[in-house]
Amino acid sequence: MNLEWGVMLESLPRLLQGTLLTLELVALALVAGGLLSVPLAMLRVSSNPVLRALPLAYTFFFRGTPLLVQLFLFYYGLAQFEVVRESIFWPIVREAYWSALIVFTLNTGAYTTEILRGAIQAVPHGEVEAARAMGMSGGTLYRRIVLPRAYRIALPAYGNEIILMLKASALASTITLLDLTGMARTVIAKTYLPVEIFLVAGAIYLALTFLLVNGFRLLERRVLRFQQPRTA
Repeated sequence: MNLEWGVMLESLPRLLQGTLLTLELVALALVAGGLLSVPLAMLRVSSNPVLRALPLAYTFFFRGTPLLVQLFLFYYGLAQFEVVRESIFWPIVREAYWSALIVFTLNTGAYTTEILRGAIQAVPHGEVEAARAMGMSGGTLYRRIVLPRAYRIALPAYGNEIILMLKASALASTITLLDLTGMARTVIAKTYLPVEIFLVAGAIYLALTFLLVNGFRLLERRVLRFQQPRTA
């Protein structure tokens, strides 16, 4: 099979333009989802079953249903309700960009909540008891001991979540957004060369994943260096 290398090179600028939107969506969703996950993870480890119920229901729904279904329910489903169309939120809900960003945030927030919840529970009990013996209150204990330690523990799993979020962001094209995958489909509609265009798009996704993997590898090496065995 002969590939149209000229068309592949010509399509690169437009695909890179879509890549910027992909990175923007993923970055904003990760930041917002990360902020959302902190209080929810703290509620998930609460001894009060009532406080655990709400974040548990939230994480169960968003981790238990496909991201594509969540996108369709939010973008197409909410528009079916008149109360939504007449609310102050309609200018946001009707926009594909904001719908994708909200759904991505809620989805990654659910996964990050569970990652952080497991990390909090994995913090050595002795460190917590030592902090309490020094007179640290609950808020100070979490801020200085539990959360910093939990973030270190959660770092490898959270790196995987970022990579999965990057790949899942391709679903934004299903609600008309011209992200990397959406831009690739637009170029294909004009060139009728799906193999060539998707090869370029796949190469860009692969390059981004490569950078993330190696970036997190360096970060883990630096942050978790105290766990590495000492050499003579």
